[in-house]
Amino acid sequence: MKLKTGFTALVVAGLLAGCAVPASKPSVGTQTCKVENQMQQTTLYYGLTRQGGKLITAQEWQQYVDNDVTPRFRDGLTAFDAQGQWLGSNGKVSKEPSKALMLIHSVDAQTDAKIDTLREIYKARFAQESVMRVDQPVCVQF
Repeated sequence: MKLKTGFTALVVAGLLAGCAVPASKPSVGTQTCKVENQMQQTTLYYGLTRQGGKLITAQEWQQYVDNDVTPRFRDGLTAFDAQGQWLGSNGKVSKEPSKALMLIHSVDAQTDAKIDTLREIYKARFAQESVMRVDQPVCVQF
């Protein structure tokens, strides 16, 4: 019985050792991001169809960018067309033309609040259920 218990312990230890993930080492050509180049990329995804099917016009979108986004992010932004698909709260899949807005910024509470304010403005103005937000760290050089 002791032999069987010792053998089982040895097998379990061997299996667990196989689960260990070795520390990855950067390849010879990989550079690390300097502290001064570390920033955050936030991409916001906006649906362009109001409840009931009426489209948000190009002029309405541009007014939102000019009057609400630009004053909060004067350093710059990128907006591009997209085609979105999502599951609505009614359980139906919706497809609609969309916009994506990419912001590169520092990570701080003030910027975070500006981004959430933009989302709330858009949802209220255009009767949207949501504005999706995706954040990821990026290494930026100008």
